[in-house]
Amino acid sequence: MAFVLSFALFIAGCFLFGFAFTIESFQAIVFFAGIVAIALSFGIPAHVLAKR
Repeated sequence: MAFVLSFALFIAGCFLFGFAFTIESFQAIVFFAGIVAIALSFGIPAHVLAKR
């Protein structure tokens, strides 16, 4: 389950990176949301799977 969630967050973060350059307003917020999504996609498995 953690793998599916982290993979979905990684794909969404990559989408947000690309989408930030195509919109006209709130570019920085969307780009930062992409950074946060990718950071969470790496952090979730590191913390969830480390406890097993």
